[in-house]
Amino acid sequence: MSFQNKAVIVTGGSNGIGEAVVKAYLAEGAFVINADKEEPAFHHANLYYIKTDVSNPNDIEQLFSQIDNQFNQIDILINNAGISRFSSFYDLTVEEWDQVINTNLRSVFLCSQAAARRMRNNKNGGSLVHIASTRAFMSEPDTESYAASKGGIYALTHALAMTLQEDRITSNSISPGWIETTNYDQLRSIDHEQHPSNRVGNPEDIAKACLFLTNSSNNFINGENLTIDGGMTKKMIYEH
Repeated sequence: MSFQNKAVIVTGGSNGIGEAVVKAYLAEGAFVINADKEEPAFHHANLYYIKTDVSNPNDIEQLFSQIDNQFNQIDILINNAGISRFSSFYDLTVEEWDQVINTNLRSVFLCSQAAARRMRNNKNGGSLVHIASTRAFMSEPDTESYAASKGGIYALTHALAMTLQEDRITSNSISPGWIETTNYDQLRSIDHEQHPSNRVGNPEDIAKACLFLTNSSNNFINGENLTIDGGMTKKMIYEH
């Protein structure tokens, strides 16, 4: 129970990776604040849900105001909330671009800023983890807004590590590859076999990495990006 009585914020914690992260910290004894537009499908004595649209700065401000009323301090922030929009580069509108950037990237800045303002008053600082993507480093066609948002998270990660070092706040990111969040049992054999690890990832793979990076005994890891993709980004793709 390494996180007993720690206060953890998880954005986008009602589904997929976020839900797995929430459950992982609850299992370790933490108090978890789930900031999401949708209510979680489960309840727990140490789970606090605050309806939040992270693309809206006012919602983020209200989120932290409510947290201040209920908690003495914040120890960990997991910036997980995000959306994807894959559409024609030639047809992508400014409004669509802004929706992705504001949800995926600007929210990471604003939530980290608000959390760090509180963490710097902690005796032992705090931990920030941001969910990026392997799409920050490699792409398919027509993924410009998503790739830009995740690449921005990667850059913001090491910038925050430098800025927050004197406040004892670490900043790291995780870049998941294929993480199946819905129909894992329906995946094909080829889906698994193409991965060097011989399987597609699941949300728990990312949750375990969040626990690792935010464990206080691992605070020498700072400004880093942890790629969790079953080895896919290391794979030579040429056919012989």
